Parts: sequence; C-alpha cells; structure tokens
Amino acid sequence: MSTQTVLTPADLVILSVIAEQPRHGYDLKAELEHREVHDWVSVSRPQVYYSLRKLANQGYIAVAPRSSESGGPERQVYAITPAGTHELAHSLGRDEWATSRPPQPFLIWLAMSAHADRATRTRVLEARAEFIEDTLTRERQTLVSFGKYDGPMVEEGLMMVELAIAQLEAERDWLKRVRRRLLRSSAKTRG
Repeated sequence: MSTQTVLTPADLVILSVIAEQPRHGYDLKAELEHREVHDWVSVSRPQVYYSLRKLANQGYIAVAPRSSESGGPERQVYAITPAGTHELAHSLGRDEWATSRPPQPFLIWLAMSAHADRATRTRVLEARAEFIEDTLTRERQTLVSFGKYDGPMVEEGLMMVELAIAQLEAERDWLKRVRRRLLRSSAKTRG
C-alpha cells in the first residue's frame, strides 16, 4: 500500500458504487452512465480506470475472486475492502461537503459581462434561459422515472433531482430579473 492521498469526488463515487457490489471497470462506467452521474460529477472512462488503480494502490479495493478467468484487465472485478469501507465513511465526514461552493461558468461570465456588448449579453442570457428550460424538462422526466427503480441510493438520487429542479426554477426566475437589469444598464452605458 502506498502513501495515503485524499480521494477526489470521482474516486469516492466509484468507491461508493463498488461498495454496493463488486464491479469491473466496464460495468462501473455503464452503471455511472445509467445513474447520470455526469450531471453532478465528472467521471470519464479514463477516470474510472485511473480511480480503480488509485483505490487498489491505496488498499481500498481488491480484486474479487471470480468464477472465470476470461475478460482481460477491463473485466477485473473489484470489491471494497474493510479499509475502503472505513475510508469511504471517513471521507464522507469531511466539512468541505457542506461548506464548498463550486464555481459555475455562468456566474464567471456574469462577473465579466460588463465588458460584453448588448448583443452578446442578450445572446448569452437567452442561451442560459433555454439551457435552464431544457434542463428543467429533462430533470422533471428523470423525477418521474424514479418510480421504476429500487435499490441503493434511489432515495438520495430522488432528493438530488428535487433539489436540482428547485434550483433551476429559482435561477429561471432570477435570470428574468438579471436580464432586465443587465440590458437596461448596457443601454445606459452605451446610449
């Protein structure tokens, strides 16, 4: 086992899914896609295999016994170890889960938007409004589909989608006010 490093959110997502049942990389990636984790954490195919190596090197997962030797390295099945179970619980207790605010590209744009012309402001604000409406539609469909699922993390997933919908609805209402203010202020400064 190598020196312990802090696990990233992607590492922890992978570890938590393996904690549910032993999995190989291909199955893990398919499960992450099925759960649409890309909506809340970035876990690419290369990230899956990087995290698997990292977790194995740390002793948090180990190759699980299997009935067949076929399949190659992408079919290497991993199970969580007692150290992995402990680390997952420990990592989920970090204060940063409750006290961090990730940067949002739209807010970065908003901070600099005083340097954009009226046409650019209008285009970006309209694109954001369209994105919010499209995402709201998709999240509402996801909420309805939760009735088809049973298993670990379903209730938590349901709560995440409900929160996403509430945040998107709040941002949609806020964005209407922002648009009026920004376009009014750009007319004053340009006019």
